[in-house]
Amino acid sequence: MSADNDSDVMPKVDFKKLKPVDLMHLKQAEQINLARASRHRELRWKTSLLGISLALGVIGIYVYTIKSVKQETFLDDFNEPETVIETPVQKQ
Repeated sequence: MSADNDSDVMPKVDFKKLKPVDLMHLKQAEQINLARASRHRELRWKTSLLGISLALGVIGIYVYTIKSVKQETFLDDFNEPETVIETPVQKQ
């Protein structure tokens, strides 16, 4: 199957054959698309900063929790109770 006969491929546009009004509409569409792309780029930057700050916050909380648990000393002084062997009481 040839690429020229393919219905999925858009035909190439010859800009020399376009009317001035069509060229004006193309320039307006390009300006609108550039404005949309710049807003998208700015939003993507802000979203990236938010994601990085959230990840750093989670890592900070994790590190703080691990360090605070390591500082706990309440189990260091804990002595296990001695085992008491009970002898059965004999009935007389």
